[in-house]
Amino acid sequence: MTQNKYTLTKLFSYFKIAVTGKEQEFTSGSIRKAVFMLAIPMILEMMMESIFALVDAYFVSSLSANAIATVGLTESVLTLVYAVAIGLSMGVTAIVARRVGEKDINGASQAAVQSIFLGTAIAIIISIVGILFPKEILALMGAEQGLIDEGYGYTQVLLGGNITIMLLFLINAVFRGAGDASVAMKVLIFSNLLNIILDPIFIFGLGPIPSFGVQGAAIATTIGRGSAVLLQLMILFYGWSKIRVTIKDIVFRAATMTNLIKVSLGGIGQFIIGTSSWVFLMRIMAEFGSEVLAGYTIAIRVLMFTLMPSWGMSNAAATLVGQNLGAKKPGRAEQSVWKTGKYNAYFMGVVSVFYFVFAEAILRIFSDQPNVVEYGALSLRIIAAGYVFYAYGMVVIQSFNGAGDTKTPTIINFFCFWVFQLPFAYVAALVFNWGVIGVLLAITLAEALIAIIGVIWFRKGKWKTVSV
Repeated sequence: MTQNKYTLTKLFSYFKIAVTGKEQEFTSGSIRKAVFMLAIPMILEMMMESIFALVDAYFVSSLSANAIATVGLTESVLTLVYAVAIGLSMGVTAIVARRVGEKDINGASQAAVQSIFLGTAIAIIISIVGILFPKEILALMGAEQGLIDEGYGYTQVLLGGNITIMLLFLINAVFRGAGDASVAMKVLIFSNLLNIILDPIFIFGLGPIPSFGVQGAAIATTIGRGSAVLLQLMILFYGWSKIRVTIKDIVFRAATMTNLIKVSLGGIGQFIIGTSSWVFLMRIMAEFGSEVLAGYTIAIRVLMFTLMPSWGMSNAAATLVGQNLGAKKPGRAEQSVWKTGKYNAYFMGVVSVFYFVFAEAILRIFSDQPNVVEYGALSLRIIAAGYVFYAYGMVVIQSFNGAGDTKTPTIINFFCFWVFQLPFAYVAALVFNWGVIGVLLAITLAEALIAIIGVIWFRKGKWKTVSV
């Protein structure tokens, strides 16, 4: 009894340190403690990121099935923006973590500035397309005319303001690479509180603010994320984290930019492969009508709420790999990966059981339409069946990225998503007439395949020799 009390007290003490960000040395001492210190704020950060979509889905679900489907179709297109943002952030995290491990804080600051330059340039191009062609984008995704007329404003605002998504990911990647995961977490808590307050105001209207309907969700989310980006920039310039940017750092550095692009290209490639497959899967789902699409969209939002914490643990592994390789400790880097994978599998296993038992009850929180609940619950159960595989797969793939080896996950993603998942989904759903189940099985089986191939490849150890 006394021992258990001591353990709980110790865990609570570690939790407080992790959330406040006081622990910043991860290349020595207990690996279990290092994983815990990094994973806790990263899990909370990723949960905050997933709350954006969950809050939007909750408020929008009271409007119409078309409104929910608009969110799903737009978010599936927006995953291409996430692909670029996350791909770049992988390169940023790998380089910043390596420089911090080498004790080169100035080099880490320079990499941070170049990532902001690059992310801004890409976001401007995407904004132009999103502002000018929102209706055409929804039409390409198979949306019916009624859905396009009702929801194109949502698409226009989110894609037009995508710079807030891009910079939010990139600057938080800088904080994570430096080991300042608690800073990234606090930024997203601030952003989410704003979004939760603003969502009902802009969707339903309040006082002088008119009702914008589904477009209001996009306005609220963009304001919330934009405010968070301003806070991030203040933290960087005022030196409230390990990384500080000064006026002399705000110059174009060809060598640093070239290295960033080189390391990030693989990350961008692997996520464009993965997210474009989600776009095509959403397009197949659209063949079965708005209610099926709405149920699937809600299920994905709910699943993301628990996938994001898992992603947070994976990011912790990436940071530990990068910093320990920078400190010339490859053995410690590898041990960190296996320990994080084990903890992630425990978590995901418990969550999968919870979803299996309470699928319908969860869906009814968001919709009272029987078909939406039925297909949403089906999606939740089948996808969550592969959660333990996802756990190891995400940790191992992120560990490659943390080492700067973004090429290997790109190859794995190409094979598992484009060669296996998409053909399987199309044939199963539309040729063999398995319908929705065919698409859902394709998702689960592809993620299991990624985990198996990733673990086999990771054991070869070539990632330990990558230089960034």
